[in-house]
Amino acid sequence: MTLLALGIDYTTAPVSIRERLAFPAEILNDAVRDLWQQKAISEAAILSTCNRTEIYCKTLENSIDPIIDWISQHRQLQHSEFKPYLYAHTDNDSIRHMFRVASGLESMVLGEPQILGQMKSAYQTANQAGTLGKNLGKLFQHTFSTAKKVRTDTAIGSSSVSVAFAAVQLSKQIFDQLSEQTAVLIGAGETIELTARHLHQNGIGRIIIANRTYENAHNLASQFNGYAISLSELPLHIAEADIIVSSTASQLPILGKGLVESAIKKRKHKPIFMVDLAVPRDIEPEVAELNDVYLYTVDDLQNIIQDNLNSRRQAAEQAEEIIDTSVEHFLSWMKAQTVQSTIVDYRQQATQVQQESLQKALAALKNGSSAEEAMQQLAHTLTNKLIHTPCSQLRKASENERHDLIAAAREIFKL
Repeated sequence: MTLLALGIDYTTAPVSIRERLAFPAEILNDAVRDLWQQKAISEAAILSTCNRTEIYCKTLENSIDPIIDWISQHRQLQHSEFKPYLYAHTDNDSIRHMFRVASGLESMVLGEPQILGQMKSAYQTANQAGTLGKNLGKLFQHTFSTAKKVRTDTAIGSSSVSVAFAAVQLSKQIFDQLSEQTAVLIGAGETIELTARHLHQNGIGRIIIANRTYENAHNLASQFNGYAISLSELPLHIAEADIIVSSTASQLPILGKGLVESAIKKRKHKPIFMVDLAVPRDIEPEVAELNDVYLYTVDDLQNIIQDNLNSRRQAAEQAEEIIDTSVEHFLSWMKAQTVQSTIVDYRQQATQVQQESLQKALAALKNGSSAEEAMQQLAHTLTNKLIHTPCSQLRKASENERHDLIAAAREIFKL
């Protein structure tokens, strides 16, 4: 059995590859169940975010080839299109990797908190799909407790640093006064909520939130004195936007080059700052070719966020120490599981001997033996049967010069 973590992230693959390997929420349940049904997989979970797609498995063979074949078939990609971007961690390294991911140590924004919630969603999906077993289920629980300890015992989350925060910081570099600008936010998820909060705190003049479900847009907009529209109304409001931030789960672009070009003309070429935080992308890459448009993707924000990470880097060193300890604790638990089946078998064997000896003693009582005779017989029979096999095996060990077994027996029986 092998624990395996296989995937891609923002350090190994550009957004054009990550978006093709992403698993949208609506297909994730079926995908993880399909993965689990593969011959080599006994437990499985899939984490899919804008910055990473990772598969966590307990495999019956020490090979990543069956999973690569499954990815190729499921995502309809040739091996050569994605395999060069993959990384793989096994056993101890896979445990450490999951702990580091959940703690934000592998994130584009060091220590960002959203990844823990995304990891929990991956666990819940796999749990509902019935693809988790004892080992992977326990590993997720250890992962959550480790990430929580990192966040409570270090300062890794003390400074406000996130992709959303970086987007707002960049907008402040482009516009002198956010109080005079209108922001159109597309989506209503956690990233857009965080973006709206940062914009509101920085005095944005006006917020418009567009979402496929109007009610979700309205609920979010009401928190920041914003205005809600449905996604179908978006083309009517693009020309109003000085700032556009988009983060949805759409499989197709929401904003095309033609729509943005039309908006620029209506604005008389007043610049638009656009940030596409979605994977797959919400804004067609060709939009960046337009004059008076400043389009950034999640990959473009890496340089922006570096200035906000100094305090977190020191905290990350403390986090690594916590993770080291947590890995050792989980490995100890796994080692304990290997002996558990032996303990169960030994107890069952002893119980069977007990029942057979007891039945003989009860039969002796029915045949007229005294209680004292029956008890002596029970003690004699029970003792002989319990020590017969160990004694026989110890004699064989001596004959074969297996002194290690004899020494182990003396330790186990405390002789």
